[in-house]
Amino acid sequence: MGPHGPGEAAKLPIAGVQNIIAIGSGKGGVGKTTVAVNLAISLAKLGYRIGLMDADVYGPNVPLMMGIRQTPHAIGQRIQPLETFGVRLMSMALLNPGDKPLVWRGPMLNSVIQQFLRNVEWGELDYLVIDLPPGTGDVQLTLIQTTPLTGAVVVTTPSDVALEDARKAVNMFEQVREPVLGIVENMSYLEHNGEKLYVFGKGGGARTAELMKVPLLAEIPLDPKTREMGDSGRPIATLSEPEKQVTVFENLARAVIERAEASRQRTRPTITIAD
Repeated sequence: MGPHGPGEAAKLPIAGVQNIIAIGSGKGGVGKTTVAVNLAISLAKLGYRIGLMDADVYGPNVPLMMGIRQTPHAIGQRIQPLETFGVRLMSMALLNPGDKPLVWRGPMLNSVIQQFLRNVEWGELDYLVIDLPPGTGDVQLTLIQTTPLTGAVVVTTPSDVALEDARKAVNMFEQVREPVLGIVENMSYLEHNGEKLYVFGKGGGARTAELMKVPLLAEIPLDPKTREMGDSGRPIATLSEPEKQVTVFENLARAVIERAEASRQRTRPTITIAD
């Protein structure tokens, strides 16, 4: 028997990729993709070589936010990622554009995820950011079983419903012994006339991070400009002027780098996930 027991899959590294960061959430609608996109761009602005893999196969919105609509091509058996804002990108939306839905079962999803991980010519990357689908399903387990994650970031809003599902996401990663780098509280507050309005509740992310014993990486304000720029295909992190949201995402990038470097120094045991 090899180094992995029954039911275990070898976590083969991706050639040239130094760190793999999964961006997850317990539920949809919390701004997970917005965080993933702006984090990736912020990391690139800091001088790192960045890839962004859209693993939200049923709802792949990364190309829309990144302003990319071209179809990637292959050289031999290797798919060539597209690149914009210093970020190399692959998404099912680039291969299945428009409004046509994907009606696929788990095995097909798993195959696509492996194709994106192993058959895309990512090249030399310091960080591969993976935008997961919401929840704790097949895609997440496939990645955990087969990919040596550096760690996961869980995105939530301050609402009780989102926080409950965020705790489930943190518990999922911890149960399978994947490090949670921290929690990001999105839509934390709305600034109006110099006052902070806590539209979805106050302090939920901080309380949840303390309860789950993980860091709170960022509290990201609710900002209409962030939504508008994402819809236009030019995420707010691309701005060079010193806006608050730009600074928030750059600080998040630095926090993720710090936590990722600490995670890489730990030795994680192999684990078995029952079918």
